[in-house]
Amino acid sequence: MEKIEVFILSGFLGSGKTTLLQNILTQEKELGRKVAVVMNELGQVSIDSNAVSENTPLKELLNGCVCCTIQGQLEVNLQGLLQDHELDAIYIETTGVAHPIEVLDACMSPLFADQLFVQSIVTLVDVNRWKERNTLSPQLQMLLREQVHHADVLLLNKVDQLSEMEQGNILFEIQSINNEAKCLLTKHAAVKLDDLRTLKKAERKPHERAHVQLDLKLKTYVHTFSNQLDLDLFEEWLKNMPDTIFRIKGYLKFTHSNHTYLFQYSYGTPIYMKELMNYKSTLVFIGEKMDPNWMKVEMEKLEEESLKME
Repeated sequence: MEKIEVFILSGFLGSGKTTLLQNILTQEKELGRKVAVVMNELGQVSIDSNAVSENTPLKELLNGCVCCTIQGQLEVNLQGLLQDHELDAIYIETTGVAHPIEVLDACMSPLFADQLFVQSIVTLVDVNRWKERNTLSPQLQMLLREQVHHADVLLLNKVDQLSEMEQGNILFEIQSINNEAKCLLTKHAAVKLDDLRTLKKAERKPHERAHVQLDLKLKTYVHTFSNQLDLDLFEEWLKNMPDTIFRIKGYLKFTHSNHTYLFQYSYGTPIYMKELMNYKSTLVFIGEKMDPNWMKVEMEKLEEESLKME
């Protein structure tokens, strides 16, 4: 089954996310692709939803930020879109104060993570706002940096309002925070759809078929287990795992119990909750520069060792 592309549009308030979305939706329409949009607003009324044409499936999340108060709502809405529509892509426009890791976390429900393919986190930077960022509170300055640091594609927007020297200075500052992202100077958030993709053709070795790899800064890995895990072995693995894994969530079955457990891990804290439903044992990992092959080997080893313990 072809996976559905997901693009997360991030960036501080007023940086041009809705203009970017309109540009991209026009291109998607010309390509004849089926796309859906999820829009998140902090207020009770969405101002930007009229930017999306009537025949584009739209879900609006109001009265909260996708990365905290309404994370569960995003999962429900994404599941609804997947059930009701055949889609090629989903665009998630976040609030200006959303943190990229939290948004990615909200997208990756273990119930449907294997159907989605996160193409990129696209961060728009309003260059005037960036220039004056010292007038913001320390928390907002940190958020701006985080939005830049975790982006796969950076759009330095409204550059027509700066001199060439100012453009060069800002580009240098941005790249010193994140030198791995694709960095584009834009006005009116005008970019081609392909500019937002992070697919790279891997080097082909002799006698090997060319394959494609994602060059995302934040990577996700989805693993489905065939057997129950030993809780002690699992906890031992958690203690020793790389600190570049930020989030884990999903459903697990353990050898000591007949129950299914909802498992969540963030900020170093694991949480287990008994579930009434019998979900399949699937974990979603989110981290920086994670190696999916290494993750696969580690999870299979955990499963094999758990079987030996029975």
